[in-house]
Amino acid sequence: MKTITTTADLADACKSFAEHPYVTVDTEFLRETTYWPKLCLIQMAGPDLAVLIDPLADGLDLGPFFELMADESVVKVFHAGRQDIEIIYHLGRLIPAPIFDSQVAAMVCGFGDSISYDQLVHRLTGHRIDKSHRYTDWSRRPLTEKQLNYALADVTHLRDVYHALKANLDEQQRTSWVQEEMKILTSKDTYHTEPVNAWKRMKLRIRKPREFAALKKLAGWRETEAQTRDVPRNRIMKDEAIFELAVQLPQTPEALSALRSISKGYERSKPGVEILALMHEVAALPNDELPDVPKGKSQPEGSGAAVDLMKVLLKLTSERHGVAAKVIATVDDLEKIACSDDADVPALNGWRRELFGQYALKVKTGEMALRLEGKKVGVIECEAPVPPVKKASAKRSRKPKRQSSAPQNSVAQNTVIQPNGQSASLEQE
Repeated sequence: MKTITTTADLADACKSFAEHPYVTVDTEFLRETTYWPKLCLIQMAGPDLAVLIDPLADGLDLGPFFELMADESVVKVFHAGRQDIEIIYHLGRLIPAPIFDSQVAAMVCGFGDSISYDQLVHRLTGHRIDKSHRYTDWSRRPLTEKQLNYALADVTHLRDVYHALKANLDEQQRTSWVQEEMKILTSKDTYHTEPVNAWKRMKLRIRKPREFAALKKLAGWRETEAQTRDVPRNRIMKDEAIFELAVQLPQTPEALSALRSISKGYERSKPGVEILALMHEVAALPNDELPDVPKGKSQPEGSGAAVDLMKVLLKLTSERHGVAAKVIATVDDLEKIACSDDADVPALNGWRRELFGQYALKVKTGEMALRLEGKKVGVIECEAPVPPVKKASAKRSRKPKRQSSAPQNSVAQNTVIQPNGQSASLEQE
């Protein structure tokens, strides 16, 4: 098996790929000791060609590869491609377009929330993928024949997966659903963290404005250092140390060295001096210049039950339409819908609203109810919204009222508005 190691051979291969409507792409990389992933191998396959590219080869210019990634006449097919695209964005300063992610497409086609690549290949093609080399150190040279075969199999099987999923999407008229999901993968914001926003990656454990100001500065400083030195964030400073610094706000080397999360002698290092300078800046901030601490989620009283009810509806929708629940709506979506009928969430827009959102609003207002149909959950639409249950009075009547023989108003007795007299269905034919 020949691996491409020269720019001329790479240009010839990319020229051949550009003559076809799609190319499958995968990468092998390492990032345990770096901030940016280190690209070690590129695999590509088209209808009649499959190649391996060695980006570590001396003198190899990846320019032809980046040109192919930017060619909008060729669909770039990935599986769970976020990290692959991040590498291309970092090295080539571009995002491949157009793209097709088979993991997202599989979720839309009903293969579960996050099906693995080898499971998807087996279910669609019947082939079993050898995963014995998944922990290979791809930076070592030379790579063995078995390692190269393993790497190439990822993109050759992906051709069959792509064809099967594309046919499934076309048949169900869901191609546009996947294209909509690709907006996240083609956004630059997905692959680049500005230091000023680095604090958003952390779980907020503080409540005071000055502590929050310190947290923002420390997180931004760490992100800049990690990017500049190309090392993982935790190699610069762990989250626990940032939180302790933000709360304690040390002003002297002695106070810094006394912190539990700070190693001995750190106060005399260059980073230690920089951190103390940041702490002085935060301490000097006037109260009226301190940032507001973001408030946590607060749901109106009783909305938790509405969210739980919508979770059942979401599961029902997912099963009936063969679409992964996490693609249709998130828990955050449900919580916002419980608070507002006009919530700005994906679940209330486009195909998601047609599939789920409109029914979630009906369940919320009592225009639709859930009930057990044997051992399964079904839905019924009501002629009029079901009135809320009144709270029981604190006072008890001395003499209980005689029970009426007339049927009580209940969800089960609301007539179904479907013309065939059956329970309303979520299916949209």
